[in-house]
Amino acid sequence: MARALVLGGGGVTGVAWELGLLAGLADRGVDLAGADLVVGTSAGSVVGAQVCSGTPLAELYAAQLRPPRGELTARLGVAVLLRWAWAGARGGDAQRSRARVGAMALAARTPSEASRRAVLESRLPVREWPARRLLVTAVDAASGEFVVFDADAGVSLVDAVGASCAVPGVWPPVTIGTRRYVDGGVRSSVNADLAAGAAAVVVLAPVTAGFGPGPRLAAQVAQLRSAGSRVVVVTPDSGSRRAIGRNLLDPARRAGSARAGHAQAAVVAAEVAAVWD
Repeated sequence: MARALVLGGGGVTGVAWELGLLAGLADRGVDLAGADLVVGTSAGSVVGAQVCSGTPLAELYAAQLRPPRGELTARLGVAVLLRWAWAGARGGDAQRSRARVGAMALAARTPSEASRRAVLESRLPVREWPARRLLVTAVDAASGEFVVFDADAGVSLVDAVGASCAVPGVWPPVTIGTRRYVDGGVRSSVNADLAAGAAAVVVLAPVTAGFGPGPRLAAQVAQLRSAGSRVVVVTPDSGSRRAIGRNLLDPARRAGSARAGHAQAAVVAAEVAAVWD
């Protein structure tokens, strides 16, 4: 496996920032859409499915600049974050910690699964798994088991992405078969360690913070590098952070986040190209 693109979680604004960054890099001759492996967590799973669909990055970026119509503004508020932190800080191993977050998600009052699925389906250019290797992360809400969906998992792409984006306490857990799943970010906001074995790894991480005993991004990157991978991590700069704002789930900030990511590409293009090429 030569090159891997890892796309982290970060809500609606994270999707926009990542697509803006990818489009801006492509404009400067660094085409990350040609990755041999794409790893997507939460918002990154949406971007991963879009990128692997073959839709031109310029077209995906342009879609982020359109005014939001008919989309609900959710909020990843302090109360939800505190409940995540409380569940993760009560001791026990990582899987048990994730199961506590899953229990919180199962008990939360949220919109219906059907309404949420319709929103996510509208964001995907295709409904079938791509020929390219795409990994989509999620967590079993009952057991806390970390799950990685791919084309061989027997799960629809829409359901896999929906599970990866099921933010506990905000969106409903996704039912697949007899199990229910929540956001892959419950394990790690990035899950960069899934790119193990790649010669070159580019990580786009709108969010790097984690809760509970799960693996931190810095440790994952160190592990990749110690195994011989060339790795570069791109996170929002000051301009991008201002554009993204405090509510990662606010569609009104989508266009500004996309433009900020596009502008940031000019700053990081040389560093990314040095790893990718």
